[in-house]
Amino acid sequence: MVGQTQPTSPVSISGHDGHRSRAPEFYGFVAWTSTSLAFVIFVLWAILPDEQLRYLGITWYPNREWAVLLPAYSVMLVLLTYFTYFSLALAQTPAFSDVCAFADTQAHLAASNASSPYLQHGGINTVPEPHDVPIGVVNQVLYGPKKYRE
Repeated sequence: MVGQTQPTSPVSISGHDGHRSRAPEFYGFVAWTSTSLAFVIFVLWAILPDEQLRYLGITWYPNREWAVLLPAYSVMLVLLTYFTYFSLALAQTPAFSDVCAFADTQAHLAASNASSPYLQHGGINTVPEPHDVPIGVVNQVLYGPKKYRE
């Protein structure tokens, strides 16, 4: 019998003492604070008149048109990124008529010499081994047996 102090015991006590570094909390606080401060400075630069900025001692700053251009460029960059990823995913998707649209290299098919796992039934509480369902079986279940046109 394995004791509770053995490493293979499911109830063994973890070697972790519960103390963890608080560095991520500090980094998160600094990131949140600096981002908020940068946003407030950006908004003040965008809306304050030139006289008030000079009164505060700020004599050089970018042209005010950048207050509109930066957010507009940022929005367009985000939209372009979404469009690019969507286009790449669409370009790499196989056509519906392509065989790899319903069977690929990752398919887990049943062995061809074994009996069909879809037709055999085990006991009442038996869970069958998971397999990918072949497209022929899917079509037969969904649409019934083939009907030939005369």
